[in-house]
Amino acid sequence: MSPQSPAEDLVVFLDSVMVAKLLLASLAGGLVGFERERHGRPAGLRTHLLVALAACLMMIVSEAFFLKYEVLSADSVVRLDPARIAAQIVTGIGFLGAGVILKEGVNVRGLTTAASLWVVAGLGMAFGAGLFAVGALATVLALISLVWLKRLDPMLKKDRYTNFKVTGRYREQLVDEVEKMIVDRGLRIVDARMTINRMGGEIVLEYVITNHRRRIGRELTASILQLEGVERISYR
Repeated sequence: MSPQSPAEDLVVFLDSVMVAKLLLASLAGGLVGFERERHGRPAGLRTHLLVALAACLMMIVSEAFFLKYEVLSADSVVRLDPARIAAQIVTGIGFLGAGVILKEGVNVRGLTTAASLWVVAGLGMAFGAGLFAVGALATVLALISLVWLKRLDPMLKKDRYTNFKVTGRYREQLVDEVEKMIVDRGLRIVDARMTINRMGGEIVLEYVITNHRRRIGRELTASILQLEGVERISYR
């Protein structure tokens, strides 16, 4: 077997570096995606892996274009900017992140998953640019924030919001009685809406309630149902 020429050695070396970049980006994206998959998020293992892989591939292509055409003369009309594709990755990932954010009443879900997609895009860009140490450190920090910091949630005293809807027969005192029952339990009414149907004799009260306890719906429902005229209660 004839020995390889220096040019062939260079091609093999470049190919091995590219393979390493793609594998490391896929691994980093897969690790973050696995954590999201375990929690049943819409963007899980495959989505995060593909985002990191695509970002890495785009960085490799951007670098390849720059190296291929860097010999252009100064008076050429072609101007190369290797950072342009990277900038478009940041813009494009925003649309994907927006797709996993869901708003349910006053509650918003998917923000962490959207942020993790943004992070894995950055990881792919880092590995694609050959910044292996930076990419590895960022992967570790991302996993710490997703896995370890989540354990601090029960220790944090933070406001929790509940949508509460009361439907019943119209009675002037009902509004005051319901609101007094809410306030007496140490809860705060953030928003309130009242709809009265005098023809049907029906009143609908809608509240947004904030508190520091996880579950208030059942306790509050049982108490308000005892009020005269209350027919239905729903909360989320």
